[in-house]
Amino acid sequence: MQAPFHPIIYVRGYAMSEGERNDTAADPFCGFNLGSTIYRASTDKREPPKKFVFESPLLRLAAEFGYGDVYENGLDIMDADWQPRAGNAGIPARSVVIYRYYDDGSTLLGEGKARNIEDYSRGLSALVRRVCALVAAQEGVPEAEVRCYLVAHSMGGLVVRGFLQNPALGEAAARRAVNKVFTYATPHNGIQLAGFQVPSWLTLNDIDNFNHRRMAGYLNLQAVYDKFRRVDFLPEAVFPIDRVFCMVGTNRADYEAGMGLSRAFAGNGSDGLVRVDNASVWGLDARLNITKTAATAYCYRAHSGFFGIVNSEEAYQNLSRFLFGDVRVDIWLQVDEVRLPEALEAQAAEVEALYQFELLARPRGKRWFLSRRTAEEDSPACRTHQQLTRQQDTGGNLIYLSTVFLANRAKVSTQDRTLAYAMDLGVRVPDYQINKRFWPDQHFEGSHLFRDSLLISLEPPINEGGDWQIKHNWESERVGVATRALSYETVKGGALQIEVALPAGHSKPGVSGKVLLIVSAWNT
Repeated sequence: MQAPFHPIIYVRGYAMSEGERNDTAADPFCGFNLGSTIYRASTDKREPPKKFVFESPLLRLAAEFGYGDVYENGLDIMDADWQPRAGNAGIPARSVVIYRYYDDGSTLLGEGKARNIEDYSRGLSALVRRVCALVAAQEGVPEAEVRCYLVAHSMGGLVVRGFLQNPALGEAAARRAVNKVFTYATPHNGIQLAGFQVPSWLTLNDIDNFNHRRMAGYLNLQAVYDKFRRVDFLPEAVFPIDRVFCMVGTNRADYEAGMGLSRAFAGNGSDGLVRVDNASVWGLDARLNITKTAATAYCYRAHSGFFGIVNSEEAYQNLSRFLFGDVRVDIWLQVDEVRLPEALEAQAAEVEALYQFELLARPRGKRWFLSRRTAEEDSPACRTHQQLTRQQDTGGNLIYLSTVFLANRAKVSTQDRTLAYAMDLGVRVPDYQINKRFWPDQHFEGSHLFRDSLLISLEPPINEGGDWQIKHNWESERVGVATRALSYETVKGGALQIEVALPAGHSKPGVSGKVLLIVSAWNT
């Protein structure tokens, strides 16, 4: 068994009706085998899509990494009379296993009634143990040494979290076997309709699974919910937050479920069902203090459908790099100074403004983004003027933008040891307000306080303990490649912290600060 190629268990999302559960039961791979031939190149739905063929996560994992399914003679590994392939003792480590938790809830293979999410989490625990036993038998290793990946869409991520976070919903041995968790468009903080939480009394088709109090129960977060009134937290004692990745969709316009009613109620800043600010998860220490965010990336994709997030190149690239990549880069922006228009400086104490921070992260030679956060797609990071200027001691001026993973196997040139990518950074001019009134002077809608592209080149050390070679340039310097060497300091956990100052500027309005890159070797 060769790390990092562990078995992958896919947990599909919510199927509301009996018909949807039947469709799911009739699909061998529960949607993980669906691809796409189109993508939105513009936020304007009236413009035609562009052609881009993505075969499906399942086919790409098979073609690029040698993964295969585990069905034999028409049976699944959880069926009592399933037998391994001839000549095998179990299943190979490079297996994709589908958690078919809706079979019993269909009229095709079950009684047609959905069960509660606690039952689904317990079933996942049993599946993990079964997978570990079969991989151990095939690979000739102790079962306790087998690890697996959990990959989940939508409510599937809550099934995973219930299994991991609630001791009553699974075995400790099964939880120890989980190495990484990747979620697509999971409502980690529930689902809001027209700005309101799903009510707890709405139990039809288990819709209350997305209500805060209901979630706090099955996620074992009652005390956390009482403190924060949110449930998008994962205690570090349960599972390390560094081993979790959240893929967030931002295209609500192309989510057609319920004849468009879902996207209408979900509103802006969503994928048509799950709001952007509810689709990631944070770590907690033993004292219920927030530690850090899970690795998170954003893409202009809908919750599902032709333009869905699971069947997208962008999400697949993040999945494969998170599971099998070589370098992790957490991207932060530290704002040291915010300069107001000269006409407002005398009234600085009364100024109110919301600053929007944009990021487009893309690897060298590719046609897609690893992460995409823009104001037009309702996905920028936001800070108030007060946070940036008066709350620096509590981190109000420190903005998490995204996390990207880089892979040696995906390089354009196999002769070049460097891993290179570019980051387009933008800070939008806010709508300044004085005493709650909009200040229109010198305001031009859509303009930027700052906009530039940072080119980064990373060359890992040849030998363990050696030095990294890190270079950068701003695109405005018209160099085209990263040429200027960067120094770094080693931070907690052995990661490197790199600081890149924003190009000097004194214009008013404007911002000054630095990009912070936390770089670490991955899968070592």
